[in-house]
Amino acid sequence: MSSRLGIIDLGTNTFHLLIVDKNAGSFTSIFHESRPARIGLGGINKRIITPEAIDRAMDVLLYFREKLDSFNVEPENTFAFGTSAIRNADNKTDFCAQILTKTGIDITVIDGNREAEYIYYGVRNGADIGHSPSLIMDIGGGSVEFIIGNQSQIFWKQSFEIGGQRLMEKFMRNDPLSQSDRKNLYNHFEENLIPLANAVHQYAPEKLVGSSGTFDTLIDIDFHHRTSDWPSRKQTDFELPIEEFYRIYALILSGNHAERMDIPGMIELRVDMIVVAVCLIDYVLKSHGIRKLQVSSYALKEGVLAELMSK
Repeated sequence: MSSRLGIIDLGTNTFHLLIVDKNAGSFTSIFHESRPARIGLGGINKRIITPEAIDRAMDVLLYFREKLDSFNVEPENTFAFGTSAIRNADNKTDFCAQILTKTGIDITVIDGNREAEYIYYGVRNGADIGHSPSLIMDIGGGSVEFIIGNQSQIFWKQSFEIGGQRLMEKFMRNDPLSQSDRKNLYNHFEENLIPLANAVHQYAPEKLVGSSGTFDTLIDIDFHHRTSDWPSRKQTDFELPIEEFYRIYALILSGNHAERMDIPGMIELRVDMIVVAVCLIDYVLKSHGIRKLQVSSYALKEGVLAELMSK
């Protein structure tokens, strides 16, 4: 007996819809699409979802509603999760009520801890992270989740409200990023990531495993550089050589918006936020002496799916 599930991840920048058929112990992906909603834009550091952002969210979710209906996903089998931009907004109750009224999509707002758990389950299902402790990192627009775990368990996890949209609005005053803004950005990481430093010291992870937005784009840029093509949609586990990361890092930090857009594999949605995001990756690699990078194309929504599959 199969049942059809719809999972929506309402990220700070991007909304994702995944529709699958659940069979006994396995699933078949029916539909998957990501659309920019940018609900953090202009309001994230003021703890508000702006009227313009609500309109953008509504447009995307009305489109998702059409897809859910055309694939006959029942309301009780539709699971929508709101993360950083929504959970921290003073007008989140009003936002969720408007969405429910107009689209029939009922949003569950999750805290950073729950988000980190879902990300871990997603990453673990997409990539073989092995038995040694790995540092899993998911850079969102609003928050960044760090999880130290291996293929079988989580040792430590924490969500930090230092996502790309927040960092961009605070630190990216010039494009390309100026030396002084970069210095301020790294000082901000230093001040805000003390619990991470303590956890890394305790568990000594051997590699960084990235998921979501920025990491997906880094993989696309790497593939274009090596093969002039996009990676296969079927592949979910990637290795990113550290030298290749630093080749891309140098390209991203040396160029302005237009020059970054010319990098094969770059997408419009990511072109500005990737600047502060690669600085964060660089900071984590260097400050913790990590020399190995792996990427999982599975993240929060696949983690939700993993939990639903186990029920």
